[in-house]
Amino acid sequence: MLNPLAVELNDTLAGTVAGALLSDLGTRIYFPKGIIAQSAEAKKFGKTANATIGTTLIGGKPVILEAVHRFAPSLSAGELVAYSPTAGNPDLRAAWKEKLYQKNPSLKGKSFSLPVVVPGLTAGISYLADLFVDKDHPLLSADPCWDNYALIVEARRNSQLRQFSMFKDGRFDIESFKKAISDEARRNADKSVRVILNFPQNPSGYSPSNEEAKEIIDAVLAEAEKGTKIIVWDDDAYFGLNYEGDIYGQSLFAELCDIHENVLAVKIDGPTKEDFAWGFRSGFLTFGQKGMTEPQYDALVKKLMGLIRSSVSCATTPSQSMILKAIQDPAIEVQKKAYRDVLEKRYKIVRKFVDNHTSKALEPLPFNSGYFMSFRLSGVDAETLRQKLLQGRGIGTIAIDGKTLRVAFSSLDEDKIELVFAAIYEEADNLAK
Repeated sequence: MLNPLAVELNDTLAGTVAGALLSDLGTRIYFPKGIIAQSAEAKKFGKTANATIGTTLIGGKPVILEAVHRFAPSLSAGELVAYSPTAGNPDLRAAWKEKLYQKNPSLKGKSFSLPVVVPGLTAGISYLADLFVDKDHPLLSADPCWDNYALIVEARRNSQLRQFSMFKDGRFDIESFKKAISDEARRNADKSVRVILNFPQNPSGYSPSNEEAKEIIDAVLAEAEKGTKIIVWDDDAYFGLNYEGDIYGQSLFAELCDIHENVLAVKIDGPTKEDFAWGFRSGFLTFGQKGMTEPQYDALVKKLMGLIRSSVSCATTPSQSMILKAIQDPAIEVQKKAYRDVLEKRYKIVRKFVDNHTSKALEPLPFNSGYFMSFRLSGVDAETLRQKLLQGRGIGTIAIDGKTLRVAFSSLDEDKIELVFAAIYEEADNLAK
């Protein structure tokens, strides 16, 4: 039997794509009016005293050990050791939303939710799987893709990760994508589709051109106009790291968030790669659907808050405090550009190398952005090649699957790049003999 609070949220979401596509867990989850909700009320109205939260306060402020505070003296005790709200620091959420407008001009005038802070982009993807994926409703993804998608969808949610071909003839395989979403819509009795798109992509390091992005957007719209309910997860972990001129410069979320009443778009992003803050483990989930009302966005966010509350309670406070201060610093964009230039220079060295070398065993997959490039192998097993490189040359790479080897040029100093790629080509050709 569903909790009355879950029923209330489900009723509010009735008639939306979010409500229609909820998983078994997504249907059950709710945000309780327990300690956190009651504490929020007390913070607002408890003017005499507030005996709700399990923290140690003196004069209304959290205590902090000097042994802790001395490592971040410019932050207050509240910015370091206090609990954050379940959905995240409200100032940070508002600031990140403003940044979304700046980075995606097509969002101007469009309605979408206030971003919710999650403990890393991986957690955000996992929460979306909790909300929308179950054994009867799989997730579509490109082939190849980040291996964590399968771990989340198949191992955690007992569902399936169904894949479409990422590339054909050196570009995004739009026909495979269109067929995948069409087949999925026909396969499901409720005519629904769940798909994740990751650009720049891990592991290939590819982002769509302006023409390809339009084709993807048009394909989603065409399926939605047939009555199919679609949720598109935009995994934007490497957003902004583009190294060629004809790359679509915005997130697909900017167009998909209000493209049709049958499309729910979700943006998964954060400072992890964008702001070179990998260990901060802070990310954001932002929802957008044409015609969705503020009460409906609020209900969906409360479902998400229920998942956060029932797993980690809230994202870490110090990271949120530092991110907020950093993105408000006028110097941040200049500093980010310096490191983006480092990545672009490494990309160009890799590009030049693979454009001037051939192998009977290796085919570089298209790449133009992000942190990685990958090889599609022929006649050679990726794990065997990985071991040869590791044990024989002392070079670490990643075998994504049996036919795909990923190389993170982001972590290679410039003087190591040619050495690493020469070894990859040599070992692959030796194995193919």
